[in-house]
Amino acid sequence: MTALLDVRDLNAWYGESHVLHGITMHVNEGETVCILGRNGMGKTTTLRAIMGIVRKRNGAIAFAGHDLTRMPLHRVARTGLGFVPEERGIFATLSVDENLMLPPVVAPGGMTLDEIFSLFPNLRERRNSPGTKLSGGEQQMLAMARILRTGARCLLLDEPTEGLAPVIIDAIGAVLRELKSRGMTVVLVEQNFRFASRVADRFYVMDHGVMMHEFPVDELDARMPMLHETLGV
Repeated sequence: MTALLDVRDLNAWYGESHVLHGITMHVNEGETVCILGRNGMGKTTTLRAIMGIVRKRNGAIAFAGHDLTRMPLHRVARTGLGFVPEERGIFATLSVDENLMLPPVVAPGGMTLDEIFSLFPNLRERRNSPGTKLSGGEQQMLAMARILRTGARCLLLDEPTEGLAPVIIDAIGAVLRELKSRGMTVVLVEQNFRFASRVADRFYVMDHGVMMHEFPVDELDARMPMLHETLGV
């Protein structure tokens, strides 16, 4: 199977600090893949380097037949790769509707507003509310929904459950499972191992900028001793 996203020997730096050390990973179309690791291990930097936000990098990054390695950031987004950062990036003074309509459509197949509101009923109720009036969970839903409208084929999600109430975490899990049923590809960075175990098909475990382990969900039980040691779960 040809990977939709293929990353080979990716190194990345912040200034003189060498953060990623030869990352190699692949994601097949329709998969949900989770990168697990403790804080400061390079998970977020991996997503940012794939998108091109971290510019000091080398290696090979291919997505849907496009070589992203030297592609400008604004063109990367138009390949169908969507990034939802941990800080969410909601425009505080714009309403939910305005936030949703702001990003350009990059490819056919993006969700309509009705489809988005069916997936995120909370947003329908708050569609005229400014970003400052939304809860943390509603902001996370809006950040995801905004990318889904653009026609992105693959979502890069950075810590989508961080700081959220259990009921909202369950709702986001249900959304990810629904997106998978529709063929969406997702790369998920998470510390919440229990959440990740309910939505992911495959896992990478990261430690100090290196991908230490890769395994499918059906090996989860056998990998628990390693996960306890590496993640403290």
